[in-house]
Amino acid sequence: MIIFLSDEAATLEFGAALWRAVDGGGLIFLSGDLGAGKTTLARGLLRAAGVSGAVKSPTYTLVEEYRLEGRMLYHFDLYRLGGAEELEWMGIRDYLENDALCLVEWPERGAGVLPEADLHLHLEPQAEGRRMEIFAATERGKAMLARIAA
Repeated sequence: MIIFLSDEAATLEFGAALWRAVDGGGLIFLSGDLGAGKTTLARGLLRAAGVSGAVKSPTYTLVEEYRLEGRMLYHFDLYRLGGAEELEWMGIRDYLENDALCLVEWPERGAGVLPEADLHLHLEPQAEGRRMEIFAATERGKAMLARIAA
Protein backbone atom coordinates (compact mmCIF):
# COMPACT_ATOMS: atom_id res chain seq x y z
CA MET A 1 0.00 0.00 0.00
CA ILE A 2 1.29 3.48 -0.85
CA ILE A 3 0.05 6.57 0.98
CA PHE A 4 0.95 10.20 0.38
CA LEU A 5 1.25 12.30 3.54
CA SER A 6 0.93 15.94 2.52
CA ASP A 7 2.56 17.54 5.57
CA GLU A 8 3.55 17.07 9.22
CA ALA A 9 -0.10 17.17 10.34
CA ALA A 10 -0.97 14.33 7.94
CA THR A 11 1.99 12.32 9.26
CA LEU A 12 0.84 12.84 12.86
CA GLU A 13 -2.70 11.89 11.83
CA PHE A 14 -1.48 8.69 10.20
CA GLY A 15 0.42 7.84 13.39
CA ALA A 16 -2.86 8.19 15.30
CA ALA A 17 -4.63 5.95 12.76
CA LEU A 18 -1.86 3.40 13.17
CA TRP A 19 -2.41 3.36 16.94
CA ARG A 20 -6.11 2.69 16.37
CA ALA A 21 -5.20 -0.18 13.99
CA VAL A 22 -2.95 -1.94 16.50
CA ASP A 23 -4.68 -4.70 18.44
CA GLY A 24 -2.38 -5.69 21.28
CA GLY A 25 1.31 -5.77 20.56
CA GLY A 26 3.36 -6.01 17.42
CA LEU A 27 6.58 -5.07 15.73
CA ILE A 28 6.58 -2.09 13.38
CA PHE A 29 9.62 -0.96 11.41
CA LEU A 30 9.95 2.70 10.40
CA SER A 31 12.58 3.22 7.74
CA GLY A 32 13.72 6.13 5.60
CA ASP A 33 16.48 8.69 5.44
CA LEU A 34 17.10 11.39 8.06
CA GLY A 35 14.18 13.80 8.05
CA ALA A 36 11.80 11.36 6.35
CA GLY A 37 9.23 11.63 9.17
CA LYS A 38 9.80 8.46 11.19
CA THR A 39 9.84 10.19 14.57
CA THR A 40 6.92 12.45 13.61
CA LEU A 41 4.86 9.38 12.77
CA ALA A 42 5.85 7.76 16.08
CA ARG A 43 4.90 10.99 17.88
CA GLY A 44 1.42 10.87 16.30
CA LEU A 45 0.98 7.29 17.45
CA LEU A 46 2.16 8.07 20.99
CA ARG A 47 -0.05 11.15 21.28
CA ALA A 48 -3.08 9.08 20.19
CA ALA A 49 -2.10 6.50 22.81
CA GLY A 50 -2.26 9.16 25.51
CA VAL A 51 1.38 10.20 25.94
CA SER A 52 1.32 13.88 26.87
CA GLY A 53 4.96 14.61 27.68
CA ALA A 54 7.79 15.24 25.26
CA VAL A 55 8.11 12.62 22.55
CA LYS A 56 11.61 12.53 21.17
CA SER A 57 13.58 10.05 19.18
CA PRO A 58 15.63 7.80 21.49
CA THR A 59 18.74 8.32 19.36
CA TYR A 60 21.15 8.26 22.30
CA THR A 61 19.31 5.94 24.68
CA LEU A 62 18.28 3.49 21.89
CA VAL A 63 14.88 2.87 23.52
CA GLU A 64 12.14 4.83 25.27
CA GLU A 65 9.57 2.90 27.31
CA TYR A 66 5.92 3.90 27.70
CA ARG A 67 3.24 2.20 29.80
CA LEU A 68 -0.06 2.80 28.03
CA GLU A 69 -3.44 1.54 29.16
CA GLY A 70 -1.81 -1.37 30.98
CA ARG A 71 0.45 -2.36 28.11
CA MET A 72 3.97 -1.50 27.07
CA LEU A 73 5.18 0.39 24.04
CA TYR A 74 8.88 0.53 23.20
CA HIS A 75 10.21 3.12 20.76
CA PHE A 76 13.64 2.15 19.43
CA ASP A 77 15.99 4.29 17.37
CA LEU A 78 18.90 2.21 16.08
CA TYR A 79 20.66 5.02 14.19
CA ARG A 80 23.65 5.07 16.56
CA LEU A 81 23.81 1.32 17.02
CA GLY A 82 27.41 0.16 16.64
CA GLY A 83 26.39 -3.26 15.34
CA ALA A 84 23.39 -5.57 15.39
CA GLU A 85 24.98 -7.66 18.17
CA GLU A 86 24.46 -4.70 20.53
CA LEU A 87 20.76 -5.55 20.41
CA GLU A 88 21.55 -8.89 22.03
CA TRP A 89 23.54 -7.14 24.76
CA MET A 90 20.62 -4.83 25.57
CA GLY A 91 18.19 -7.76 25.79
CA ILE A 92 16.14 -7.13 22.65
CA ARG A 93 14.43 -10.52 22.94
CA ASP A 94 12.97 -9.52 26.31
CA TYR A 95 11.34 -6.48 24.70
CA LEU A 96 9.95 -8.54 21.83
CA GLU A 97 8.75 -11.59 23.78
CA ASN A 98 5.93 -9.93 25.68
CA ASP A 99 2.86 -8.57 23.94
CA ALA A 100 4.27 -5.06 23.72
CA LEU A 101 4.10 -2.76 20.73
CA CYS A 102 7.63 -2.10 19.44
CA LEU A 103 8.34 0.74 17.00
CA VAL A 104 11.81 0.49 15.49
CA GLU A 105 13.43 3.36 13.59
CA TRP A 106 16.44 2.41 11.43
CA PRO A 107 15.62 -1.35 11.56
CA GLU A 108 18.21 -2.16 8.91
CA ARG A 109 20.89 -1.55 11.56
CA GLY A 110 19.52 -4.53 13.48
CA ALA A 111 19.44 -6.88 10.49
CA GLY A 112 20.22 -10.46 11.42
CA VAL A 113 19.03 -9.99 15.01
CA LEU A 114 15.59 -8.42 14.64
CA PRO A 115 12.79 -10.75 13.56
CA GLU A 116 10.47 -9.99 10.65
CA ALA A 117 8.24 -7.02 11.42
CA ASP A 118 4.47 -7.23 11.36
CA LEU A 119 4.43 -3.95 9.43
CA HIS A 120 7.22 -2.14 7.64
CA LEU A 121 6.64 1.53 6.84
CA HIS A 122 9.14 3.16 4.51
CA LEU A 123 8.96 6.96 4.29
CA GLU A 124 10.49 9.15 1.59
CA PRO A 125 10.38 12.94 1.59
CA GLN A 126 8.97 14.48 -1.56
CA ALA A 127 8.75 18.11 -2.69
CA GLU A 128 5.65 18.62 -0.57
CA GLY A 129 5.11 15.95 2.04
CA ARG A 130 6.09 12.30 2.21
CA ARG A 131 5.47 9.13 0.27
CA MET A 132 4.97 6.12 2.52
CA GLU A 133 4.99 2.51 1.41
CA ILE A 134 3.57 -0.07 3.83
CA PHE A 135 4.30 -3.80 3.75
CA ALA A 136 2.60 -6.38 5.97
CA ALA A 137 4.73 -9.47 6.57
CA THR A 138 2.68 -11.39 9.13
CA GLU A 139 -0.97 -12.21 9.76
CA ARG A 140 -0.98 -9.65 12.57
CA GLY A 141 0.46 -7.09 10.16
CA LYS A 142 -2.11 -7.91 7.50
CA ALA A 143 -4.89 -7.40 10.05
CA MET A 144 -3.39 -4.01 11.03
CA LEU A 145 -3.13 -3.01 7.38
CA ALA A 146 -6.76 -3.98 6.77
CA ARG A 147 -7.86 -1.82 9.72
CA ILE A 148 -5.79 1.09 8.39
CA ALA A 149 -7.33 0.74 4.94
CA ALA A 150 -10.91 0.59 6.33
